[in-house]
Parts: sequence; structure tokens; C-alpha cells
Amino acid sequence: VLDHDMRELLRSWFDVGFLDMEQITFNSPAALLEKLIEYEAVHEIRSWDDLKNRLDWDRRCFAFFHPRMPEEPLIFVEVALVNGMADNVQALLDEAAPVGDPTEADTAIFYSISNCQAGLAGVGFGDFLIKRVVERMQRKFPNLKTFATLSPIPGFARWLSQAAGEEQPLLDGSEAGIIRAMAQTDTVNEGLIKLLSVPDWRTDSDLVAALKGPLSQLAARYLVLEKDKRGRPRDPVARFHLNNGARVERINWLGDWSPSGLKASHGLMVNYLYKISDIEKNHEAFREKWRVAAAQKVSRMAKNK
Repeated sequence: VLDHDMRELLRSWFDVGFLDMEQITFNSPAALLEKLIEYEAVHEIRSWDDLKNRLDWDRRCFAFFHPRMPEEPLIFVEVALVNGMADNVQALLDEAAPVGDPTEADTAIFYSISNCQAGLAGVGFGDFLIKRVVERMQRKFPNLKTFATLSPIPGFARWLSQAAGEEQPLLDGSEAGIIRAMAQTDTVNEGLIKLLSVPDWRTDSDLVAALKGPLSQLAARYLVLEKDKRGRPRDPVARFHLNNGARVERINWLGDWSPSGLKASHGLMVNYLYKISDIEKNHEAFREKWRVAAAQKVSRMAKNK
């Protein structure tokens, strides 16, 4: 009861109507920039050069602040202004890559969103922040036609490990045959576990070729079809973006080959597309029936068709 009452108080005190959205640049106070480094929860900021790259001319960072906490961000989102939908976070964050012209970009990629205050867990800000950023970016950069994320799939590897330990085959047809032949096992589930246990499998071109199709198909199934006990999508990041009205647009093979990306999702990432005309419809369908909006190609992959 106390938890409930405190949460309701915090929701009223930190209502989004009271919050200010501000852009953070490399010219912002050093104390604030240090907090970005500390609070970044998706892709670690490794150095000041890395931070400067994320705040360059073709990048944007926006945060919510409460007037009574002007130096403490509540949540922030990092955006890349690019051409085409990004599919690899290492390429997106490459400090050696040339700086693009944001006025010529056609796509805004939301690649990291981080909650900063542990005490406000459960008080949702992210959906409002993304919507406000989209509105501001549309006004400032009229050439932007696509708003999408490049998101992790944090629960995929854990789910795959559990599912592979069960008797039900995870794959059938040609995909299963490829895995069994490569791993030299009797079952596809044993084969997946064996191949994914190979150290540095990402550097073996034959293993990469064998795993690409099966893992991409299983990631689509995990995001679109797999549910928790309440009937919701199992993945927490998927629930967040689907509830905001986005759709599962594309599975990206080896989109994050960092150690943490390989551990959490075997390197796969996903684009969630915020199509302005469909956001409200997708949001209502998700809230009412936990219906997952997905691109046709992803839906077919999930159903193995």
C-alpha cells in the first residue's frame, strides 16, 4: 500500500506537464555531461571523445528536467540524423565516421534512451519524451521522413537458452537441417546450443552464415509471438516501443557485436518504426489486446513462412 501511494505521489509531482525538455550539447555544463556518461544505460560512453561524437552536428540528445531539479536529468534520449534506417550500432557510433549534414538527413534514429533516477522507476517518461522529440525534429528538419529506433533485444539470449532446453524443436525444415549438419547433432536445439557456445563464433564466416537465418527467424518469433504470463510480449524494450505505437520493422543481424550485445541477444538488434499516421492505432491495439504491430516481412519470419 505504501509503495502504491508513493508511486502515485511521484507521478503527480513529476507529471510531464511540469517537465522541461532541453537539448544537451557538448557546450552544456561539464557536471551535466558527466551525468550523461554515468547514466547511459544502453551503450556505454567510453570517453569524452565518444561523448563529443554523440553530441556532434548530426546527433541530438534531449532530456527531461524538473524545475526543482534543474541539474538532474530524469531521462534522456540520443538521436542520430542519418540517411536510411541504421542497422549497426558500432557503425552508428564510429568516431572516425564523417559527420553528416542534418539538414539533408531523411531519418532520425533513436538509438539509446536511459532513465536516470532509480527512485522514479515505474513513473513513465519515455513515451512523452520520444513524442516531443519527434515534434521538435519535424519542425526543425522538414526533410525527416522516417522516425525509428535501433534497439537492443535484451531478453532474447535468455529466452533462447531456456527454449532450447525443452523438447519442442525450435526450427524445422532447411534451417534445422543446416544447424544439425553444422553442429553434427541429432536435434536442432542441441545444435544451436553447441554452435553458440563456440568462442568468438562471430569471427568464423561459416558459423556466421549458418546462424544468420535461424537466429533472425527466432528473434522475430521472440518479439512478435512469445508472451509472458500476462499475455504481453516477453521483451521489455519491445513492450515499451509497442506501447508507444511503434511497430517491429526489421531484424538486424549482428547489429551489436559488442561483448554485451553478444551476451544479451547474440548480436541481433531491431528497428522499431514510429510511423506517425499509425501511432495511435498501434498504441490502442497494443493496450487493448497486446497486439504486436509488425512489418509483413517480420511477421512472416516469426511464423516461419
